[in-house]
Amino acid sequence: MHYTASQVLNTFRFDVISLFFGAAFATTGILSLGVLLARRRFEALLFWLALFAILYGGRLWMQTGIVSLLASPSPYFVRFQAATNFLVPVPAFFFFQATGFLGRLGDYIAYTATLLQSILVVGALSGVSLPHLYFANNVIVIAALVLLLFQSFRTVSPARDLRIVRNGLLIFIAFALWNNVGSLLGFLPNLEKYGFAIFLVCLGYVAARHTFERDQQLNELQKELDIARRIQLSVLPKEFPRSRYFRIAAHYAPMRSVAGDLYDFQVLNEKQAGVLIADVSGHGVPAALIASMVKVASTSHRKESSSPSRFLSALNTTLCGNTQNQFVTAAFAYLDAEEGELRYAAAGHPPMLLLREGQTIKIEENGLMLALFPTAEYTQTSWKLRAGDRMVLYTDGIVEAMDANENEFGTERLSSLVCKTAHLTHAEAANHIMSSVKNWSVSQTDDLTVLVCDYMPGH
Repeated sequence: MHYTASQVLNTFRFDVISLFFGAAFATTGILSLGVLLARRRFEALLFWLALFAILYGGRLWMQTGIVSLLASPSPYFVRFQAATNFLVPVPAFFFFQATGFLGRLGDYIAYTATLLQSILVVGALSGVSLPHLYFANNVIVIAALVLLLFQSFRTVSPARDLRIVRNGLLIFIAFALWNNVGSLLGFLPNLEKYGFAIFLVCLGYVAARHTFERDQQLNELQKELDIARRIQLSVLPKEFPRSRYFRIAAHYAPMRSVAGDLYDFQVLNEKQAGVLIADVSGHGVPAALIASMVKVASTSHRKESSSPSRFLSALNTTLCGNTQNQFVTAAFAYLDAEEGELRYAAAGHPPMLLLREGQTIKIEENGLMLALFPTAEYTQTSWKLRAGDRMVLYTDGIVEAMDANENEFGTERLSSLVCKTAHLTHAEAANHIMSSVKNWSVSQTDDLTVLVCDYMPGH
């Protein structure tokens, strides 16, 4: 069949509003699905609304005269158009179920109505009389809308946003009822799209307001985290005091704004000092708060520094019952230049590495993690210090960093790397270790801390 340009143009002019609304609804649905994919988190309301909007927009287009002209006289298009029309209510039923407006019978109503609509879709595609199917569709939709209208008045919701959404939903229901009742009575008022547009505007307003408020909250939270980060950094020693015997460099890289890693120096005098490194389980603010507790406890038990085992026992007693089921690994090294001795103890922490004469030695003297049992006891080991000894303390984020193939950096690779730093200064060695670990890992999944201590008597 051939149509004149005037017929096509007049048809297009008549359909322009429906074409506009159809494109707008489908675009809204596609954007909503994009938001879901970007967030990587399933949200039933947004998902079903997106499908509803896409199908509803597609149906508006297929019901226009201009699309009918293009598809005419294909009988398959008429069947496909009917099937789409019957499919549109399906995501709507699940959307209303997710809103809670269907009450306790929400699942039953949604699945029953979906089953009935699915039967209509199959009937439309298999050649069943379309007038009968359209009549059944109108009855099902009207019954569902009346039930939804009844349930919405029973739901008392003082929240402003829910009232806005409910009012928009009621307007849409009223337009949809008018459309379906009109279809049963033999006339097609075709006003439902305006009600759906109002409903989408209400949802958009609420979504935009929530987005704006959430951005404000995130900005405030970020400011607070920045302050917390500055406070935490101020708690960590900036540098080890100048000493004729020891050179210590620290490199610290939190995974987030604040971290659960901690290090501290217990400088008793020029010849004697203690070095603490600790790692609180978990990440973020909770771990950072526990790390602050460890710092305070470390300072309060300064007098126990000469005995790492007693020092860790004292820390453990202080922390037990006060960490909200978060635990702490720690290692403490006491350096005594007067006696030429290193004393070391640890609580569930990775072994310290001692670089001596080009060889790396693992020093491991571990007990239970801190804050597990108040009666836990710790032992210590002693080593004679030699000029040029380099000691490396680190948290498990260093050895557990993974590459693209999920291979851990590992203690052996770290030991080899420490050997290669023999010609570097303590500060250069710390920087080189940290940069090597960061280059190895695809992304940082834990806090990273490394301490490098050189014993340099007479320098």
